[in-house]
Amino acid sequence: MPFWRSIAVALMIGLPGCAAVRSYDAELMHTLGQASGGNVDSAIRGLNSNNPLPDKDLLYYFELGMLQRLSNRYDESQKAWAAAQKRIEARDQGVVGAASDLLRSASSYVVSDKLRTYEAHDYEKVMLLTYMALNHLAVGQFEQARVAIKQTHELEAQIGEARARAIAQVEAEAKKRGAVTSFKELNGYPVETIDNAEVNALKNGYQSALSHYLAGFIYESLEEPSLAAPGYRLANELQPNQPALEEALSGLEQRLRAPDDAMTEVLFIVSTGTAPALRSQSFRLPVPVSEKIIIVPFSFPLLMPSLFDDAAVALTIGGAQRLSLSRITSIDLMARRSLKDDMPGIMLRAGIRATASAVLQYQAQRRTDQDGAAAAAGIAAFALSALLQSADDRTWRTLPGEVAIARARLPPGMHDVTLQTRSGEQRARIDVSGRYAVIDFRVLSRQLFVNAH
Repeated sequence: MPFWRSIAVALMIGLPGCAAVRSYDAELMHTLGQASGGNVDSAIRGLNSNNPLPDKDLLYYFELGMLQRLSNRYDESQKAWAAAQKRIEARDQGVVGAASDLLRSASSYVVSDKLRTYEAHDYEKVMLLTYMALNHLAVGQFEQARVAIKQTHELEAQIGEARARAIAQVEAEAKKRGAVTSFKELNGYPVETIDNAEVNALKNGYQSALSHYLAGFIYESLEEPSLAAPGYRLANELQPNQPALEEALSGLEQRLRAPDDAMTEVLFIVSTGTAPALRSQSFRLPVPVSEKIIIVPFSFPLLMPSLFDDAAVALTIGGAQRLSLSRITSIDLMARRSLKDDMPGIMLRAGIRATASAVLQYQAQRRTDQDGAAAAAGIAAFALSALLQSADDRTWRTLPGEVAIARARLPPGMHDVTLQTRSGEQRARIDVSGRYAVIDFRVLSRQLFVNAH
């Protein structure tokens, strides 16, 4: 079968579930809108409606677990996230799923990256384990939280090795094909969105100061200073010059040696907004084919900031004790760094698709007078590929955009907390007990969710 006809066939069979025309961004905007109005059950029903097939994908379990967490359904949330973790581990270990996975991967080189079976971004894998640890903390299970947070350390080492191998593979493939993989050479692309001082200041796109600070807090609560100190230390390295982080490390020994005064060491975690959306932007690429220049449409993903401008600046306990909040992790920046790191591979696949599309045009032009049916098939396949040309807009959207922390020692019992945000004040009543406690606030528009033991 000639090359151009093979491509046409791939276009026709490589569209399982119309994935190439699905707008994940539009689906999740509706879901987030429901959740921000306090209608979490409606958001879950919408998520299920958008994922009717029995074999759910990884993103479904990401989003479902977070929505269930917002409504304090921790057992169900853990079950959803355990299913997500199982899928991640299977793919990382090279376990191939259904035959359709192979077809989807192959079709992505012809049609769109949307046809690829979704593989979690590196930062999503780390945040999954972090939030599983937070679920345990919400029900007072510090030992189980210790297991989950320890896995993040092991995962980060694996990601570092895998990332190096992936970069080498893309570079080798690009060299073999003579392909361009630098997004800076893409005329019209807003380079500054993923190549700026804040993004470049990140050590990488997957290590989170929140995860390591939380590790330090968990180990401290279990009286394991030799493990707590490295957690706090790495958090300081990832977010330098933050007094709250520096004090956590410098005061560790003193806190552990202090006599029990019946007070509770409380870690406040304040998460706001949502992870940035991915949108598709189209460009036109000139591709040389047999001394002719063919103009081919293609698309690349752009990151759009969260529409929920609800950053928190401080919280007040009991109307008197005011605590400043220190930003510890920006998932928005991590997503931008991750996209920057992934762009060489995205551009390589886009270049291959562009070349395939150019060949279709060229063959159709050559065969117009020789073989009318063949020319029509080539033109139809090219038209279909142009119609379906769209960048992959899938990403874990129910993650927060920004995470800040504060810390205080409080007497056990009920406390009124007021959170100052850009969208106004939010109030909650919390109950703290034990020597250590974690209070996790999530602000979504004007809706405040509280996850606390």
